[in-house]
Amino acid sequence: MKYDFDEIVDRRNTESAKWKAIKKLYGRDDIIPMWVADMDFKSPPEVIEVLKKRAEHGIFGYPMLDDDYFYPFINWIEIKHGCKIKKEWIVTTDGVVDALKIAILAYSKPGDNVVIQTPVYYPFYNIINSNGRMILKNSLKFENKSYRMDFDDLEKKFSLKRTKLFILCNPHNPVGRVWKREELEKLVQLCIKYNVILLSDEIHSDLVFSPNKHIPIFSISEDIKDTSLTFYAPSKTFNLAGLKASFVVIPNERLRTEYKNVIESLASESLNIFGMVAAKVAYEQGKNWLDDLLNYLKGNIDYVYDFFNKKLPNVKLQKPEGTYLMWLDFRAYGDEQKVKEILVNNAKVGLEEGSIFGEEGNGFFRMNIGCPISILQKACNSIYDAFKDL
Repeated sequence: MKYDFDEIVDRRNTESAKWKAIKKLYGRDDIIPMWVADMDFKSPPEVIEVLKKRAEHGIFGYPMLDDDYFYPFINWIEIKHGCKIKKEWIVTTDGVVDALKIAILAYSKPGDNVVIQTPVYYPFYNIINSNGRMILKNSLKFENKSYRMDFDDLEKKFSLKRTKLFILCNPHNPVGRVWKREELEKLVQLCIKYNVILLSDEIHSDLVFSPNKHIPIFSISEDIKDTSLTFYAPSKTFNLAGLKASFVVIPNERLRTEYKNVIESLASESLNIFGMVAAKVAYEQGKNWLDDLLNYLKGNIDYVYDFFNKKLPNVKLQKPEGTYLMWLDFRAYGDEQKVKEILVNNAKVGLEEGSIFGEEGNGFFRMNIGCPISILQKACNSIYDAFKDL
């Protein structure tokens, strides 16, 4: 392996929310933080070097996008996912959550319904509620140790007059599913049938483990191109979340114009100059780093899976098909608050309780395994020591 993912980088005295918020979140500062989806690995060295060079220039005026910024992303999508997109389809924003919020403002009105598949990434709840829209839950079904879509319920929700939008999370955060083509085809058919605009959050799409394959939603059919938006960013792929750069793929010209109109009304067109530089170089030169990262993450996932199956079999879990997040079922040990207190005060490990992703996640905990294996081993052994006699 060319890149050193075993290196432990001290983040405690930086602006890292993952490490800085420990005391506020868990009531103590001696916690191993494995909560927010932010890896403890240095970004690709090519990105670090170009940021150093840009900083040394010393002038940080208003940036301007040109074609050179878009083509690395376009080429990445074609090489990585086998899909061609046109430059004119792309709208830039500073982050996927904000980009989703813009879509909600552009294509719905207060009181309209937005469907989400719970348990799901918790900022979805806020961007819907805070803008006066109504959440409709299409809860995932947990059967045979895996999650699947409930299409019967989904059709009922789509058929309601005020249902305007559906947010897809693919790969799904937190449950780790990478939706198969037949699932996406069925979903697309329902969106088209009921004229529901599909917002596909594909921020984790580069973090998929073989033999699973990510399929961009706009590639499913020509028809879905006219009623979908797809959201990408280099932030999860290359650990660049703090640099704020994302891409929204909107093939339909009318939808794209309406989206841009909202951006202009919010005066939120500008990107961070360092985010622009980092995104461009990451997509141009980051493939080898990502290949090594995926191998390392796969090793971490295998370690956690084997560890709990052998040493704490009452903790149920499956290997994620994508993302660097694992979804652990602690329900055998009692209610969620009790388990959290043991994790925090005995194990001294900070996981995210499943209920924040929706009531369907109650009793589960999300673990971020994007860290050096030595930290992961320490955390798992601490959890074992805390629960082994329970």
